[in-house]
Amino acid sequence: MSRSEIRQSAEPVTDWATDFDHARSEYNENAPEIWAQLRTECPIAHTDRYGGAWLPVRHADVSQIAYDTEHFTSEDVVVKWVRPESSRPIGGAPPITSDPPFHREARRLILPAFSPEKVAALEPEIRQFCRQLIENIGNVDVVDAADQYAKHIPAAVIAQMLDLPVEDGDKFRDFVHTALESISEDQEVRQLGFQKLDEYLDLRITERSQNLGEDLLSFLLQAKIYDRQLSPEHVRGTVALLLIAGIDTTWSAIGASLLHLATHPKDLARLVAEPELIPTAIEEFLRAYAPVTMARVVAKDVEIGGCPMKQGDWVLLPFPAANRDPQVFENADEVIIDREVNRHAAFGLGIHRCIGSNLARLVMRVAIEEFIAKFPEFAVADSTQVTWSVGQVRGPRRLPVRVIRRA
Repeated sequence: MSRSEIRQSAEPVTDWATDFDHARSEYNENAPEIWAQLRTECPIAHTDRYGGAWLPVRHADVSQIAYDTEHFTSEDVVVKWVRPESSRPIGGAPPITSDPPFHREARRLILPAFSPEKVAALEPEIRQFCRQLIENIGNVDVVDAADQYAKHIPAAVIAQMLDLPVEDGDKFRDFVHTALESISEDQEVRQLGFQKLDEYLDLRITERSQNLGEDLLSFLLQAKIYDRQLSPEHVRGTVALLLIAGIDTTWSAIGASLLHLATHPKDLARLVAEPELIPTAIEEFLRAYAPVTMARVVAKDVEIGGCPMKQGDWVLLPFPAANRDPQVFENADEVIIDREVNRHAAFGLGIHRCIGSNLARLVMRVAIEEFIAKFPEFAVADSTQVTWSVGQVRGPRRLPVRVIRRA
């Protein structure tokens, strides 16, 4: 970053409507309140940080932008201080960074790996892994439900799908931090993090290309688009996408769900008594605590909600804010675990709707079932020790809860 950018990133936010910064810790800590204020006072916020960025918070505006692939490109989905040269239509992490028509082919390629049948077959191993995590925690009164539990589960699942070492989970989470949380940190250090990611993936790709199996990485190495084998950059980008997005989103969603239950004892007691309600409750947790905000880049000048967006501007798409829009959801800020009508946008809107939604739902369900089966009562032990992620994926990173065990 330039000196002016470093200075700007260090300056506190004084007005979320005209100078927001989603990489500040106070943003994710207070996001629902910030969105509610903006929805009333300034439903499309703007900042000069990051070279200029917009933040719509109404469902209608978020949806309009998400479906508009003419005026908005997906070539960069994480806001950063310096945008690389255009990589359209493929982008660095296809298919999420791909634009039509290439996007359709890149997405179609990996859809079968996340089919309901393929995902369902993973349940026994996921359940066993969750049980082992809980057993490994030991006989303690306070458990960090985020750090000791939630963060490990999706990393193990993605490792299994790609046939990567489960013990590399810490590396995967370091890659998550580099890609999603470090946008305002030392950029030289950040680039070293990306270099480590590339080196790790290149090593694993080289190893697998010499010993192909039945895993998803082996499939990508043999796959073709337009009758051509995928480029090494395409394979690496897609694997990076699965590692980073597949881990952080579900980790955050599990943690936020457990935080809700730790602060709403009636909801916890009801799920313990009525476990058949858990799938419905998960949909409500996804709506109320949706973890993902995606980004777009303005490809052509356009006006949204009276705001003139210029080519090259960043636009954040906070699907969590859209999910709390009272114009779309009744009692939008209230978590109703048996909510019947719930067409939420937690998995995105438009052509980039999350490919892994079936997997995320399964992992969340199993993780919550196993946690409350072992700990039918738990509550936040110290609210001052609860911490949140920063950046475009929102979820608790520290969540100490005091537990009562079931024998």
